[in-house]
Amino acid sequence: MNAKPHIAIVGATGAVGVEMLNTLEKRKFPVGELTLLASARSAGKTMNFRGRAVPVRELTRDSFKGIDIALFSAGGSISKEFAPLAVKAGCVVIDNSSAFRMDDAVPLVVPEINPEDIRKHKGIIANPNCTTAITLMALYPLHRAFGVKRIFASSYQAVSGTGAKAIAELKRQVGQIVAGEPVTKEVYPHQIAFNVLPQVDVFLPDGYTKEEAKMENEGRKIMHHPGFRASVTCVRVPVYRAHSIAVSAEFEKPVTVAAARAVLAKAPGLDVVDNPAKQEYPLPLYATEKYNCQVGRLRKDCAMDNGLCFWVAGDQLLKGAALNAVQIAEELLK
Repeated sequence: MNAKPHIAIVGATGAVGVEMLNTLEKRKFPVGELTLLASARSAGKTMNFRGRAVPVRELTRDSFKGIDIALFSAGGSISKEFAPLAVKAGCVVIDNSSAFRMDDAVPLVVPEINPEDIRKHKGIIANPNCTTAITLMALYPLHRAFGVKRIFASSYQAVSGTGAKAIAELKRQVGQIVAGEPVTKEVYPHQIAFNVLPQVDVFLPDGYTKEEAKMENEGRKIMHHPGFRASVTCVRVPVYRAHSIAVSAEFEKPVTVAAARAVLAKAPGLDVVDNPAKQEYPLPLYATEKYNCQVGRLRKDCAMDNGLCFWVAGDQLLKGAALNAVQIAEELLK
C-alpha cells in the first residue's frame, strides 16, 4: 500500500460521506490524492478538503483506476454493483452498507475489537451497523473479562442513521409544530418530532426488524462468539446524530460494578461517564461530534444471574460510520 494513498469517497455528498471527508482531514490521514464520487445529480459540486475545493465526479464503472482505498457510503445496491469493480481495478473497499457484512469472505471490523481480521480481506472490508458498533465498544471489553452469554437491549437511535433527508425532516417538523402548522412527513411513516417510533428498518417474518437482527448476527462475527444471543428493540427518537443503547448483559463469570468499571476505564475508544450523584451519565447531546463512545449507569442486573446493566452513547455518523471506516483505512496503512 502506498504511504500516501489515493483515496476515493463514494457517496461523498451524503451525511456519512461529508463526515468521512472531515475525519480524513481532522485525523491528518496521509491522503496523496482525493477523488470524490456521487450520483450524477451531485456531480459538479465542490467540497472543501485541506483548504481547497475538490470537485465531485459522477460515479461510473471506470471511476476506480489508480485508486488505492475507496470508502463507500452510498447504500447497499451501489456497493453491490460498484465494490467488485473497484476491487478488480486494484482498490481496497471499506464499505459502510450492509451489502457484505455477513459474507464469510469479507471481514467485519471494529478496529478496537478485531483489527487482526483486516489482514484476511480479499479486497472488501465491511463497516458494521452503527448501533452494533456503538454497543460493542462497551460490551466487548466486558465480554473479554467476563464472557457474555446474552443481552437484552433497547436502542434510542438518532435520525442521522436514516440520512441527511431525515435530519432535515426532524428540523422541518419541529418548526412546523412551533409555528402551529400542519406536520408534513416524507422520510418516516409517522411524525418523528416529539415522538418515538419502535421501528428501525423493515420488519422480518419473525416480527423483529432487520436492524434488531443485526446486533446478534454482526455481534457474533465481530466478537468471534457464535453463541452470542441478543434480543433487541430498536427505536427511532427525535435526536439528530448520536445513538444511545440500554443494555442488560448476562455473563459466564460473576461480575461486580467495580470490576466492570475497571475494565471499561481501560477500554480504547470509550469514556466512562458514570456519576449518578451529580446526574452524570452519557447523553446523546454530549456524545455528538466526539470520537469516543461513552458508557455509564453501571449497575448489577437484578433480574439475571451474573448480570450487568449499562447505558452507552456514541455519535452515529462517527464511530457508527465515518470514523470507524477511516480507522480501518489507518490500520491498512500499518
